[in-house]
Amino acid sequence: MFDALTDRLSSVFDRLGGRGVLSEKDVAEVMREIRVALLEADVALPVVRDFIAKATEAATGEAVIRSVRPADQVVKITYDGLVEMLGGGVEPEGLNLSLNPPTVILMAGLQGSGKTTTAAKLALKLGKDRKRVLLASLDTRRPAAMEQLATLAKLADVDSLPIVIGQAAPDIARRALQSAKLQGYDVVILDTAGRTTLDEAMMSEAAEIARIANPSETLLVADALTGQDAVRTAKAFHERLPLTGLVLTRADGDGRGGAALSMRAVTGLPIKFLGVSEKIDGLEVFDAARVAGRILGQGDIVALVEKATEELDVAKAEAMAKRLAKGQFDLDMMAEQLQQMKRMGGMEGLMGMLPGVQKIKKQIAEANISDRMVDRQAAIISSMTKVERKKPDILAASRKRRIAAGAGVDVAEVNRLLKQHRQMADAFKMMSKGGGRGFAQMAQMLGGIGGGGGGGMDRLKNLGGGKMPMPSEKEIEEMAAKLQGEGGLKLPGLGGGLPGFNPFKK
Repeated sequence: MFDALTDRLSSVFDRLGGRGVLSEKDVAEVMREIRVALLEADVALPVVRDFIAKATEAATGEAVIRSVRPADQVVKITYDGLVEMLGGGVEPEGLNLSLNPPTVILMAGLQGSGKTTTAAKLALKLGKDRKRVLLASLDTRRPAAMEQLATLAKLADVDSLPIVIGQAAPDIARRALQSAKLQGYDVVILDTAGRTTLDEAMMSEAAEIARIANPSETLLVADALTGQDAVRTAKAFHERLPLTGLVLTRADGDGRGGAALSMRAVTGLPIKFLGVSEKIDGLEVFDAARVAGRILGQGDIVALVEKATEELDVAKAEAMAKRLAKGQFDLDMMAEQLQQMKRMGGMEGLMGMLPGVQKIKKQIAEANISDRMVDRQAAIISSMTKVERKKPDILAASRKRRIAAGAGVDVAEVNRLLKQHRQMADAFKMMSKGGGRGFAQMAQMLGGIGGGGGGGMDRLKNLGGGKMPMPSEKEIEEMAAKLQGEGGLKLPGLGGGLPGFNPFKK
């Protein structure tokens, strides 16, 4: 999401890099380019005008710090403007859960916006927060809509309201509320029928359901790919329903991001979640500050940590940390890292969360770094015997040919994987020397992630805010240099490293 805008803004800021002072003419030129970038990203014109007016005032006002480089100053002003546009510098609002359960959440949206899938994703997220959730389909018009929600409820490991053929939507809502109260559910999610703003009968039905259910949250699900149509849809629905928030689906496929940037400013409604994949767990809490950071190519380390927290097997991580501390790193461990990477969103998903990656997109493309490459590497390791994975030094030419045939790749790819493994193993051996101090810190962090009492997770969440007791910058640089070596950062799937790429370096 926002790829085109990120590229355009990055080029604008790069051109400012060598300038010592910005004149009013320079500011006007920069703001004109930022204006074009926002309009090309499909941001609503009134929103762009307001943004440029405030940014220009900030860039030429008394608040400008002369000791700060102009490029950094403009980046900061743009960042602050984006945060304000996206919802202000406040903590993500999240869901308003009632103190007297069950909390009722009403899902509304156009046909085909992904509303039913989003209802199940939300149920899964609430279930992980130890809430007992009941899903109820009120869609009596679309064929098999109720059966679809029941199937998705099983995937999300939550309950769904039993289907009664022929019952009207308002009656289903009453039955769902009664069942939720009698059976002690914390949350009941009502999935209404997809409708159009021109269908007066269906809009009236939605309003009636809202009166019956008196929901704590009424969420409009909108497709981000529809751009400004999504903004107009939100305004039309808000006139008929007491909307409390928005969910933008297919955000991962929206390269422009204009809908997200316009929604809050035009409707006054907060964006609460982003749908980022077709998978049942593909729902992210919307955070204005973090999204603004992504747009400006700063990555999203907090999201990366949260993803690791959800997917990390603490026991396996601790066992691997102990082996790495001894300088041990075989191909089984490399395969486990590849699987961990896939569980966390794949290579492309992880790279998108790392700061600075946007500036080396060309190198990444030339290196053919993709999830398909990671799959091929995993297939190569799977084609080896247990002994070969433990002792790759025994892999002679005949064994490599057999492995390549089994994985469906060329022998050259097998050799590249083995070279990459050797480089990583050498780096870990270097880090294990001197008492394994680097691994002690790593194990301490891993031990806190997912474990009780906050521990490492609480510290890692404050990584960007300077609140956690981290190693000094020099120590981080040294650790990064050991992992990076001469050829670039050594991570699984990078095919030998990215030249000059160090995500630890500012």
